[in-house]
Amino acid sequence: MRKLLLCFTICFLYTNIISAQQPFDKKLVLKQMILANDYFMQKWPETGKTIITNKERPSNIWTRGVYYEGLMALHEIFPKDAYYDYAYSWAEFHKWGFNGGNTTRNADNYCAAQTYIDLYNLEPDSKKLKNTIANTNMLLNTPQLDDWSWIDAIQMGMPVFAKMGVLEKDNRYFEKMYQMYMYTRNNHGDHGLFNVKDGLWWRDADFDPPYKEPNGEDCYWSRGNGWVIAALAKVLTIIPENAPHREQYVKDLKLMAAALIPIQRPDGFWNVSLHDPTNYGGKELSGTALFVYGITYGINNGILKKETYLPIIQKAWNAMTTEGLQPNGFLAYLQSTGKEPKDGQPVTNDKIPDFEDYGLGCFLLAGSEIYKMK
Repeated sequence: MRKLLLCFTICFLYTNIISAQQPFDKKLVLKQMILANDYFMQKWPETGKTIITNKERPSNIWTRGVYYEGLMALHEIFPKDAYYDYAYSWAEFHKWGFNGGNTTRNADNYCAAQTYIDLYNLEPDSKKLKNTIANTNMLLNTPQLDDWSWIDAIQMGMPVFAKMGVLEKDNRYFEKMYQMYMYTRNNHGDHGLFNVKDGLWWRDADFDPPYKEPNGEDCYWSRGNGWVIAALAKVLTIIPENAPHREQYVKDLKLMAAALIPIQRPDGFWNVSLHDPTNYGGKELSGTALFVYGITYGINNGILKKETYLPIIQKAWNAMTTEGLQPNGFLAYLQSTGKEPKDGQPVTNDKIPDFEDYGLGCFLLAGSEIYKMK
């Protein structure tokens, strides 16, 4: 009887220790991701269907490109033919090319290449990368460094260079990526778009000082900063440990993560305006999801201290899944497209944003990184 009691006690204690070490219910996280993704795939069964908002746009624009980034992240942790087929159908419809033609300097346009490269890596076929290689070679072999004049472009374009550098085993991609990133960081606007002191980014040259928010603070747009920390995390995921300039990206990710701690809302979200909660304040899902993705990557890879940052992402993920994720899979509190706090307002639990795709992509990126947590 004593042996049975001792065995039971040991098992009970072991179970509780294991539970304490598992900060997320991974089965639930996956279920939440699938729910949100199923909602979108059922709403958009035709991958090539144009997107109609204030005008008609092809389905390979940046908003849809970001969604497929998220879908491929979901496919990585939960491989499913339906996900691969959905992405493949989209790429095939667009002939593995880009919005506005296959010679473009606009990172919004070649964002789709991130998914094309992922699909190629799963099943190599030269047709998949013909346009991507041609376009990135053009970017690589021309002298311009100032293409990423708005911080969203860092996420749209930077991972493409990282993926191509790995695929081609060519450090020139890493070097060009670094030069373009640093130009945006240090040269665009008056003194670069990254304020090292605050650990946050101005969206573009229109928003650096003397531009101010109504409360007198600098204007730091949530989703814009989300794009940057997500790009840093994704690039660090892709490039080798010994890749040049890796330490710069680690340093900047740590600066951004530290800056996000004191400005997180009590409910777990971040405001649209990071330093002025009175300027269109309120919960917003896309920026929050991107912050969760970047911070969770940092925890998972020993860049950020788990004891410091785990409560941050737990609170944020709980907010997104209890208030943002609706029972039918719709994601609420998603700011529509724009470039500053006033755009795409109001942000509510029942307003359908002009595009539902990029917010879902951000959500899937965040969930996939949480799912990987050891």
